[in-house]
Order: sequence, then C-alpha cells, then structure tokens
Amino acid sequence: QVQLVESGGGSVQTGGSLRLSCVATGDTDTVYYMTWFRQAPEKEREGVASFRTDGRINYADSVQGRFTISKDSAKNTLYLQMDSLKPEDTAMYYCATRKVRVWSTSPPLAPTLYEYWGQGTQVTVSS
Repeated sequence: QVQLVESGGGSVQTGGSLRLSCVATGDTDTVYYMTWFRQAPEKEREGVASFRTDGRINYADSVQGRFTISKDSAKNTLYLQMDSLKPEDTAMYYCATRKVRVWSTSPPLAPTLYEYWGQGTQVTVSS
C-alpha cells in the first residue's frame, strides 16, 4: 500500500501562487504515476497534472502554462506549483498514485485509474 499526505493549501487572491506538496510513504517503489486531482463543490473530480516515473508529464488544458508539476524522488514528494491562480481553481486538491502503466502516450488524468489517494488540501482563490 501507499500512503499519501498533501499539504500547502490555503487562501490567496486572484493572480497569487501556492505550492502544494504530497509525501508518499509505504510501497513507493511500485508507483508508476503520481497525479494531482481537484474537486470543487458539486463538481466531478478532475485530473490536473500527472507525473510518470520516467519524467513524462501531462497537464489539463485548464492549467497548462500556469501550473507546474515536479517530483523529488529522493524525498518521495510530488509538488504542484500553482501560479496565476483564478477563482475557478478553488477546490480540494488530492494526490493519487497508480502502479500499472497505461498504454497511452501521456500520463492519464482519469480519476478511476488511480488506486491510492490522500486526504486532500483545500485551495481557495478569491477575486
């Protein structure tokens, strides 16, 4: 099993920045993808950015150019640098992992493909 703990959320104004962290513990050698998701009230959970073990990255169109995903393998920590934040970025942000490779060019952003999840960290962007 893999345990995930997110941190770094908070409240910022439009145009501000936040950096989220997700620390993974447990059976981390089996992880193939680490991905950030978010879920706003009354909306479905959506993929934000995904990191594959070989460094391949995929972003949702809505955050491309504003968010940057990175990973420190030595610390088993995934990061999400969020810049130029907008009110529509307000959501609970989750980190998740998947063990098995998906046969697609880009890392997947579909929540149903992920096995282990953290508890989330809240991001609120005010106008």
